[in-house]
Amino acid sequence: MEEVFNWAFIGTGTLAKTVADLITATGRHRIVSVYTRNYEKGLAFAQKYGAQACRTAEEAISAPGVDGVYIVTPHTSHYEYAKQALLLDRPVLCEKPVSTDTAKTAELLQLSEERGVYFAEAMWTWFAPVANKVKEWLDAGEYGEVRRLHMTYHLRSIGYAPRVSDPNMAGGALLDIGIYPLTYIYRLFGMPERIECRGRLKDGIDTGEHVTLYYPGGRKYTWSASILDLWGLERLVLQGTKGSTRLWFYHNAGRVKLYRKHGVDETFRGDGGYVHEFDTAASEIRAGLTESPLVPHRATLEVMQLMDECRRQMGLVYPFEQ
Repeated sequence: MEEVFNWAFIGTGTLAKTVADLITATGRHRIVSVYTRNYEKGLAFAQKYGAQACRTAEEAISAPGVDGVYIVTPHTSHYEYAKQALLLDRPVLCEKPVSTDTAKTAELLQLSEERGVYFAEAMWTWFAPVANKVKEWLDAGEYGEVRRLHMTYHLRSIGYAPRVSDPNMAGGALLDIGIYPLTYIYRLFGMPERIECRGRLKDGIDTGEHVTLYYPGGRKYTWSASILDLWGLERLVLQGTKGSTRLWFYHNAGRVKLYRKHGVDETFRGDGGYVHEFDTAASEIRAGLTESPLVPHRATLEVMQLMDECRRQMGLVYPFEQ
C-alpha cells in the first residue's frame, strides 16, 4: 500500500475547502502546509486539517514532506505561485486556467519541461473516466461522422465568489466556465482551423459568449456559456451517423450512454469527482512524469491560445493588461 500523499495548499477559498474535505476523507491524501494571503484564514484552514499555516507561499511550498503543490487561488495569481513552486522543484497541480494568457502559460510549461518537474492543469473533466470514454468511443468510430456537437454551460454563477465579477481578477464566463466546453471540443477534435466568438461584455468582464469552432471538411461545432442565465444549463449533444450521446453536467459526469443506431446501446460509469483527479496526479508524480497523459501540456497551451483569440474577438482586455 502506497504512503499517504502530502499536499501544500496555496489558497483556502470555497473550492479549496471542498477539495480538502474530499481528498483527506480517503486517507490517501494529507494536507501538510497551507498558505493564503490572509494568515488568519490560512491558520483556521490549517488547523482543521492538521497542517502547518505559513506566512509565505515559499514556506508552504518548501515545507518538509511536501510531495505536490495544489494551487487554488484566483486566476490572476496562478502564474506567480506555479512559477515559484516549479523553481523550487515541487510538482504542481494548478487549477484551471493555469494563467490568464498564452505567454505566461507557455513560460510555465517550458519551465516544467526544462527542470523536469511535474506540472498539470487541474482540468478535472479530463482526469475523469467519463469524458475520456466519450473520446475513446469517438476515436473508435462508434459515432461515425459527427454531424452535430453543441455544448452549453449556462450557470447563474456571478455571485459564486467575488472573483467571478471582478475584472481585476480576470472574472467573467470564459476563463471560469467557458473553458470546460472549449476544452471538451478541443480534446475530441483537436485544434480548429479557425474560431468565431460572439460575446457580451459588461463592467469589464464577459458575461457570456457563443463560439463556433471550424474544422476541415466543413465541420463546425458550437458551444455557449453564461454566468447570468440558465438557458440550456450544462449539456452536451453529440450526433453522428452511427451513434449519439446526450449528457447533462458533462464536466463532472459519473455516467454516460452511447446510443447506437444499429446495435446495442452502451452505458459507462466512472468517478467524476475530485478524488480521482488527485489520485491520478499523485500516481503520475510518483511515477516521475513531468506532464499528465490525460491533460498534456500541449492541450493546456492550445486551449489558452483559443481563449486568447476569443478575448481578441470580443475586445476583452483586463485592467491589469492595459
